[in-house]
Amino acid sequence: MIIDDLLAEVRPKLADRVIADVRIGLGYTASLLDDGGCGLSGTVIEGAQGCCTLLAQAGELIGKSALEVAEYAASSDPVASSVGLATINAVLNQQGESGPSPLELLPIDNARVGMVGYFEPFIPELRRRSSTLYIFERRPLSEEALPDWSAERLLPTCDVAIITSLTLVNDTLDHLLKLAQGEVALVGPTTPLSRVFASHGVSHLFATVVTDPRKVMTIISQAGGTQRFKDAVRKVYLQLKQDK
Repeated sequence: MIIDDLLAEVRPKLADRVIADVRIGLGYTASLLDDGGCGLSGTVIEGAQGCCTLLAQAGELIGKSALEVAEYAASSDPVASSVGLATINAVLNQQGESGPSPLELLPIDNARVGMVGYFEPFIPELRRRSSTLYIFERRPLSEEALPDWSAERLLPTCDVAIITSLTLVNDTLDHLLKLAQGEVALVGPTTPLSRVFASHGVSHLFATVVTDPRKVMTIISQAGGTQRFKDAVRKVYLQLKQDK
């Protein structure tokens, strides 16, 4: 699985690191390492275990081995998985090259496009430029979105797949990448900057590097998200040569 590949990559990098801080907000989770590296993940609560306490390790994370916390990414509990993936990103997403937006780079003109996740700012241009746009959402946010199970039949027909990296947290990305037959991009602050995705058929990573960890963590603690991060983060791009 992709999570196993990511953990294999970060284990030597996290071996001597500890957690300096963790914030779990309504929209995003952030993990801060003792060396200043900060990573993001979308927060997924649906399916969380527990009642009043949604993370069993709450109150015990600061000072904990970063490698141990990164291993939470493989948890079936989505809140723990969000924390684990943010910790993976804290070491992988410390630098990267700024690049074009997905709509500037991806071959969407007159193409059949499948978008997993509701990236609202992309939709008007995708509607205008693509021949067909399918939007797949676990909880459809509008009438134009399709339920996620419809990707089983429609995603293999798409020329381009734009996939939210939140699918790493809810453990659906491996299957979605098996369905996707066209060009694939992973998008959003949850995206790890790792070349391991090349062997799984991914061509493009559109990710985020945190440049002001304290500001980002304050915003997350106050239920903020991407619209509030502004100059505290930098959007980066990595093109992958597929090994698949």
